[in-house]
Amino acid sequence: MQGPTTDKTEKLFDSIAPTYDTLNHLLSLGIDRGWRRKSLRWVVDRHRPQQILDIACGTGDYAIAIARHAHPQTKVHGLDLTEAMLQVMRCKVERLRLSHCITAEQGNAEHLPFATASFDCATIAFGIRNFEHREQALCEILRVLRPGGRLVILELSTPTIPIVRGCYRFYFTKLLPLIGGWISGSRHAYRYLPASVLAFPEKSEWMKVMLSCGYRNVSHRAFTLGICRMYIGEK
Repeated sequence: MQGPTTDKTEKLFDSIAPTYDTLNHLLSLGIDRGWRRKSLRWVVDRHRPQQILDIACGTGDYAIAIARHAHPQTKVHGLDLTEAMLQVMRCKVERLRLSHCITAEQGNAEHLPFATASFDCATIAFGIRNFEHREQALCEILRVLRPGGRLVILELSTPTIPIVRGCYRFYFTKLLPLIGGWISGSRHAYRYLPASVLAFPEKSEWMKVMLSCGYRNVSHRAFTLGICRMYIGEK
């Protein structure tokens, strides 16, 4: 059962699906591709086939990057709340001839439609902040991971260096809503996105949440002065 916040999130991302990729790369100056690429060393094992679950897969950029760098027999299962995003993803996957190794399914991370101990690794790229019940989702992900499996989370954050933090906040809260709203036609969506990032827990607090949900060896890495953070936890 989806709550009211979940319904609003689905509608919001449905409205910006057609321009989502363009704006992601434009507004991050293309740096988001590098963040995903850096994280792959903790996700893929080139020497053996894996079952990988990409949650909040959106339009499929991360799932595609994973498939391209993984063992040829690895399967990447994309899951997202928003069907409009998945439609864009399926078109990209088909165009790139990756349908044999990538699937795209609509679903909610809080109630995963997969058997216990199904996956070697799970990923969430820039989506965990939008979850209505984050702890419930973390517990569900832990359930579907195999023993020794890993969860890798990428999420936007606020830099800690004061001058960088000030410039970032100005861009993120003033310029981004104007540019994003103009291109996508949904200014509300691009006001929500910065607000959701600023409201996400600080790194130490979020790592405590992961530990409380049962993850082991929880660690953190910052990319680009802390604009993006990677969190890793193991089952």
